[in-house]
Amino acid sequence: MHDLVNVILLGIIEGITEFLPVSSTGHLLIAEHWLGARSDLFNVGIQAGAILAITLVYRQRIWQLLTRWNDPENRDYFWKLAVAFLITCVLGLIVTHYGFVLPTTITPIAWALIIGGLWMIVAEQIAARMPDRSRVTWPVAILVGIAQMVAGIFPGTSRSGATIFAAMLFGTSNRPAATEFAFLVGIPTMYAATGYELLKVWKSGGTAHEDWRALIIGFIVSLIVAFAAVKWLLRYIRTHRFTAFAIYRIALGAVLLAAIYSGWLRNIA
Repeated sequence: MHDLVNVILLGIIEGITEFLPVSSTGHLLIAEHWLGARSDLFNVGIQAGAILAITLVYRQRIWQLLTRWNDPENRDYFWKLAVAFLITCVLGLIVTHYGFVLPTTITPIAWALIIGGLWMIVAEQIAARMPDRSRVTWPVAILVGIAQMVAGIFPGTSRSGATIFAAMLFGTSNRPAATEFAFLVGIPTMYAATGYELLKVWKSGGTAHEDWRALIIGFIVSLIVAFAAVKWLLRYIRTHRFTAFAIYRIALGAVLLAAIYSGWLRNIA
């Protein structure tokens, strides 16, 4: 029963944080220090639940992008999404080739949370002075692709936060428009990353002793929670800035650093 509660909590954490600009990877790494480390397949599985959720949220927009090829504006948007995705893939392959390994300690995550939060506050102030623009330009598409990779190698950065603010600062200053592009780019990116991780786990024999009950429950919980979180966020940003998320990041990072330097978290610092 205790383990089931932990599985549900991890699914909730993944579902809430995957698309909010607070870093799901950072939160899961922190949570698993207390709720118990999980297999790579489990982590991939609950992320897949969140990906399916965002796909369902944007199902009509995705269908439009795939079918309305006679619309020049729709076609242009599709190719910008494709280029941003390809840039992330190429950079990801380069990073993988050189054997980069994600840090699994709390200190770099705490600093990334704080620095990212401060950056979000500054970026919001800059974006507020810019004309309201909803159009996605080619520089925005390219920089969003780069931002995805930067977030991928620095846990605590937040993929959604990095890509949304890359879009807002370099041409798409309208928050809902920047968020939509960032989330749509994230869909194929996350499917590709999840598929790659799943292939690695399968090849290494990691599926043999997997707790499939826990994985299925985590997947379902993550799917439901992520769907609700994204729906809420899309309504929230129509009338609010991202400042509340920035303050949360800074506060969480500060608490983690205080706990580390006071000795409470010395064993996982």
